[in-house]
Amino acid sequence: MKRFSWLSLLCLLSLLPGLALAQAFEFRPPPTANDASTPAAMRDLATRILPVYEERDTDRYLTNLAALQLVAGDYTAAYDTRQSLQERQRPADLPRPVDKAVLYDIYARARSIETTERVPFANAFKQAFKEVVPRLNDRDAHAVTVWLETPRAVFEQALQKSFDQYRAGGSVNFNQAVDLIWTYLSFDAYRSFSPLIEALDSEDGGRRYIADEQVTIKTSGGRKIQAVVIRPKDAAIPLPTLLEFTIHVNQDSVREAAAHGYVGVVAYTRGKRINSPNAVTPFTHDGEDARAVIHWITKQSWSDGRVGMVGSTDSGSAAWAVAKRPPKALKAIATSFASAPGIDFPMSGNIVRNSAYRWAQFNTSPPLKAGVAAPSTDDRVWRLLDQTWFTSGKRYRDLDRRFAPPNRAFDEWLDHPSYDRYWQKLIPFRKQFAKVDIPVLTLAGYYGGDAGALYYFSEHTRYNAKANHSLLIGPYDDDIARDAPAPEFRGYVLDAVAQTNLRELRYQWLDSIFKNAPKPALLKDRVNYQVMGTNQWSHAPSIAAMANATQRYFLDAGAPNEPRRLALQPASADRYAEQTVDFTDRKDLTIPSSDVMSKSLATPNAVVYSSEPLQQPLEISGQLTGKLDLLINKQDVDLKITVYELMAGGTYVQLFDPYEFRASYAKDRTRRRLLVAGKRQQLPFTIERLTSRKLAAGSRIVLVLGVNKQPGQQLNLGSGKDVKEETARDARKPLVIRWYSGSSVDLPVRR
Repeated sequence: MKRFSWLSLLCLLSLLPGLALAQAFEFRPPPTANDASTPAAMRDLATRILPVYEERDTDRYLTNLAALQLVAGDYTAAYDTRQSLQERQRPADLPRPVDKAVLYDIYARARSIETTERVPFANAFKQAFKEVVPRLNDRDAHAVTVWLETPRAVFEQALQKSFDQYRAGGSVNFNQAVDLIWTYLSFDAYRSFSPLIEALDSEDGGRRYIADEQVTIKTSGGRKIQAVVIRPKDAAIPLPTLLEFTIHVNQDSVREAAAHGYVGVVAYTRGKRINSPNAVTPFTHDGEDARAVIHWITKQSWSDGRVGMVGSTDSGSAAWAVAKRPPKALKAIATSFASAPGIDFPMSGNIVRNSAYRWAQFNTSPPLKAGVAAPSTDDRVWRLLDQTWFTSGKRYRDLDRRFAPPNRAFDEWLDHPSYDRYWQKLIPFRKQFAKVDIPVLTLAGYYGGDAGALYYFSEHTRYNAKANHSLLIGPYDDDIARDAPAPEFRGYVLDAVAQTNLRELRYQWLDSIFKNAPKPALLKDRVNYQVMGTNQWSHAPSIAAMANATQRYFLDAGAPNEPRRLALQPASADRYAEQTVDFTDRKDLTIPSSDVMSKSLATPNAVVYSSEPLQQPLEISGQLTGKLDLLINKQDVDLKITVYELMAGGTYVQLFDPYEFRASYAKDRTRRRLLVAGKRQQLPFTIERLTSRKLAAGSRIVLVLGVNKQPGQQLNLGSGKDVKEETARDARKPLVIRWYSGSSVDLPVRR
């Protein structure tokens, strides 16, 4: 089953045109999307809009007209309208480019067949599907079936959200009405055909591909690795292979690779898909086992001897595990949001996340015995676990004692809070990056906590001056590993150029390596980044070169009763803001918002500094650094830094995901250096995030500096003991910090 998010829905609904008409229509939303009255209510709305609908843009008019006709039940007219639209958009003597509009062509055709030929919808849809999809090339057919497999629940949630939004008003304007028609049409279409797609896709795939889903590969050490192989049926010669090595039982990438003219192979972490009583061990053997899979691939008749590795998160780290000692057959790596064990998983900033325990429970447990319940997929269960531990005051080591038996992998990770040899041996470390001499593509985002991907890029280019490594980064999170960017992301409307299909860009890059195709124009330099707010991509030879100047702001505590300022000039070095955090108070169970844009800030356990309004636009591009001048009554603390643009209209724009880090590891993640309680000291830091945005004149820069105290991760109580062993007894004395005005943050700017 493919994984989908709101990105899938927003991409599909990006077809919706805006209208300028201001006419209002009475509308009383049904209670729920699935209510028995919903079809009639939406049909009534569409019927009332149709007689008055006008639009100067012919393509937009026909697009919306067909939607209105479908919802109104005039299916034959809707199909004729979409045919007219196709004729207008089809260049003479050229095939029509495939986009998501084809879904509505198929659906309209199916409804027309159902009406005119008086056959069940299932039969009509199968006929409409077979009139279109088998005629497409493998790549386009795969795209269509991926779009068609979006779960209906995504559309149901969107329709319910729209109903709830318009419930109080009693009416909708013209724009809202047409958007609502499209939202309902998508929901109604998907609930009609979604039960049919799996069989149709399987039939079409059987015609196009040769699939072996039960491959067993033996390693030189006698271990067995399970794999799936899919390759194009019409391949006349051996092909290059794209390999994903993963702990997740997921076959999406292999079919996609075959659709793009490669042999697709997905191989699973040792113990996965094998009836073994032993728990799966993540990361430990990935490099060794993936090399064995590559060796096996090169011996197959369908292989041309060349292999590229692809993946995201854990499968991205597996690619780097292989690159530590790359076999000759490995010719390229292309990853999205690749995890770096010990860097950004299971900890980030040396702070362990509870989500790592959930991940371990799902992915490392042995096969379940009869009557044993699987780990819950309900987020509420896991939030309750977080909150129960948080309020208990017990040590972090006891987090997984809520389940029996405890998770072995998670417990082992807790024993290695430093980036020590346990982690260093899994992926390249320091000078070992110099041996990675194959082309690498890294896709990443300003949001999603992408410290792992930036670690790989920074270390690779640091130790290999000639590294052929392209980084593409923009306003994304790790959903881009599965879906094309949508027009809206966490409340932020992406610039048009940022809505590039990055999955297809990855294949274009791979084609430049394996098929002598041109390199994508977007990858002009080593660092390729989208400057938010400019509708432009920029390019630089390094992260440092993204900026050509540095703007230093001092964290001015201000005089009594004055706001704290980000000041361009240093204030009195002895002035300070004092902050107190009581770790015995566990009443705050708030989950932080992930919105990029918001009208207010939630700042528990934090101090806020704000600059004066900018006199002119300012581009911030790159990696933020700084220095904290502080005095603390404890030996350690976990800190959180976030930077915003506060626009003149009062909207906050988050420039990157909040950066959280343990103070005792700020200088070196491999060795803990405790703070000195009661002594004024300076703590340099580097925020392991990238960002790029052009701030508007009149905006302010806002920095939120806080202490971590959240149910979803470790609590560092500052005793100096191993954090996983601390209990509420270590927190009886509140934490007190003085932030001196000698503290500063350096913003990378381009003037």
